[in-house]
This record gives sequence, C-alpha cells and structure tokens, in this order.
Amino acid sequence: MPASTPAPRGRARIAHIGIAVRALDQVLPFYRDILGLDQVPLDDADGAHIAGLAAGESLVELLEATRDDSPIATFVARRGPGIHHICFEVPNLDDALDRCRQAGVRLIDETPRVGAEGRRIAFLHPSATGGVLIELTE
Repeated sequence: MPASTPAPRGRARIAHIGIAVRALDQVLPFYRDILGLDQVPLDDADGAHIAGLAAGESLVELLEATRDDSPIATFVARRGPGIHHICFEVPNLDDALDRCRQAGVRLIDETPRVGAEGRRIAFLHPSATGGVLIELTE
C-alpha cells in the first residue's frame, strides 16, 4: 500500500493503559476500593506482575517489576511510577505494522510477539509517537 493511501477505518480502540508502580499492594487499593474499579485476573508477562482493572470497555493495568532488568523496573528507576504505555487494539496487527513501516514510524517490535494473556502485540518507539510508548494488539 503506498504511503499516500489512507489507513483503513477499522475500529481501533483503547485496550488498556499500563501504569508502572513500585508495589501493587500499595497502589491497587486506590483503584479497586476508592475508585471502585473491578479487578480482573491477568497473567504476568515481560517481567511484571500485572493487576487488571476494568474501566468501561478498557483496562487499567498496574505493572510491578519482578526482575531488576525488566522494562518496568527500568522505567521506574529512570522516571518513577506513572503511565508507562497506552495499548490500542487494532483490527489487524500485521496491517497496522505495515502502515507504520511505510510511514517511517520507528518500531520496537519489528514483528508481533506474544504478550500478556497470549495476545499478539508490538510496541512502537516513543520517538515516533510524540513521546508516548504505544502498544498495538489485536
């Protein structure tokens, strides 16, 4: 598809927002007990314990590092706790990555990989997305 061809109008949506935390047990009660978000079970992935919270049709993922060399540990060491990434669910991950490549968007994951819950994912580099780490999934 040439770079001038418009992207298909699929129904991309926010799948989740990942928030890096130092300790789940200190942060989870705020989201669950004070804000009233329902906790949903999620598998751990990429060196992080993950607590999922339903926020409408999207999730909030609280991410606590399980290893010092994990992406979350590195993020917290450099920047402190906070929003780590936003994940968009796209109709076709391969097509979305092709459009990114054609547009010159720097990719962290050149090909999709398996992430949490066995879903195919790929990350886009923040230097290409206005400073925001973007995850794509389908």
